[in-house]
Amino acid sequence: MSMVINDTFLKAARGEQTDYVPVWYMRQAGRSQPEYRAIKEKYSLFEITHQPELCAYVTRLPVEQYGVDAAILYKDIMTPLPAIGVDVEIKAGIGPVISNPITSLADVEKLGEIHPEEDVPYVLETIKLLTEEQLKVPLIGFAGAPFTMASYMIEGGPSKNYNKTKAFMYSEPKAWFALMDKLGDMTITYVKSQIKAGVKAIQIFDSWVGALNVEDYRTFIKPVMNRIFSSLREENVPFIMFGVGASHLALEWNDLPLDVVGLDWRLPISQAREMGITKAVQGNLDPAILLSPWEVIEERAKAILDQGMAQPGYIFNLGHGVFPQVKPETLKRLTDFIHEYSASKK
Repeated sequence: MSMVINDTFLKAARGEQTDYVPVWYMRQAGRSQPEYRAIKEKYSLFEITHQPELCAYVTRLPVEQYGVDAAILYKDIMTPLPAIGVDVEIKAGIGPVISNPITSLADVEKLGEIHPEEDVPYVLETIKLLTEEQLKVPLIGFAGAPFTMASYMIEGGPSKNYNKTKAFMYSEPKAWFALMDKLGDMTITYVKSQIKAGVKAIQIFDSWVGALNVEDYRTFIKPVMNRIFSSLREENVPFIMFGVGASHLALEWNDLPLDVVGLDWRLPISQAREMGITKAVQGNLDPAILLSPWEVIEERAKAILDQGMAQPGYIFNLGHGVFPQVKPETLKRLTDFIHEYSASKK
């Protein structure tokens, strides 16, 4: 049974008219919340995500605190990797570190498949708790896109320039496409299991794909993205695409069988639409602005809302995730402002 009562976010994602502009924030759950920091003193990210009750609490907290129109599952994009044979550890202050990086076609061929019910039952359990009992707004599930996952798997951890990843892509195309196939299969299976468990929308994070130019994206990435979204169409939930520093790829995303193009703060929404973005749009306040005086935040948010509301199919978000120094009361005030200002303009 589904508890969704406020479906404004879903309507906007499908390009329909809404009474006000819906809003949620990337990384709305987590380090900027004192309750979360208290939990983190006792439990690691790994431990939180493996305890459905606790993970559900962390996921729903921002909905209760800020009044946002969607929740996003509290998880890491690395969650499905151990299931396919990747030794990944989240190290404090560094991020995901992988002790068996991919260096050859043989390494790619060793990778297995994910069986979500057996491999990540705690993820599905958390989704069920939230969607069957706890949330009155849609729950967004998510997955990392193949390029971004591959970059961690090849570099062995976070990277500033993705040189190893690109070199592998250019010099070992056969191994690269085999890796894209494996990660494409993993993404499809993982996402389908989240939808079956109750999520009402999916965001695909291709966080680092902005490192590629358009031509390389078309050659090395677009085929697998096309396959992922085409295979998932039948699930009938909206799909959002997002990456950082990837404005030059926005038209490529608009081309894919997805519903919402997520923009970071570098590309104004009005410009994106002038360029030819015809799908619903999500974004795109620079999260750094959240540390400014309220007058500045309001002025910037208003400008973004005015652009977004020029046509139906608009969801307010940040251009990247909330960071730890942002005050929860700022997000609450911003959410109220977005709702009130957009409702008054409708």
